[in-house]
Amino acid sequence: MGVKFKREYEDIVEEMTKAIISIHDCYDLFEMSQEEWGLMDQDEQKECVRTLADDIFYGLGNLPNLSIGSGKIEYDADNHILKVSSVPQVTHLIHLV
Repeated sequence: MGVKFKREYEDIVEEMTKAIISIHDCYDLFEMSQEEWGLMDQDEQKECVRTLADDIFYGLGNLPNLSIGSGKIEYDADNHILKVSSVPQVTHLIHLV
């Protein structure tokens, strides 16, 4: 299987990066403490999360739900959408087509 998309891949990953970084403890996936994460500047944090988003995109083809800190990301294949939840009330929808 795999995540099917028709949009520019770079645009999808950029949106994923912004959504994932909104999860306040996304650094847990890097096995970092909040202090270690805070020592990195915003560009370094964004680059780490961008690399993570790239890996997650391909991982969602096999495992459609992944936890990221206290958030999660879900691949809705029927609707061609990625759903990134940072808290139960906030979901980022990333359209793949």
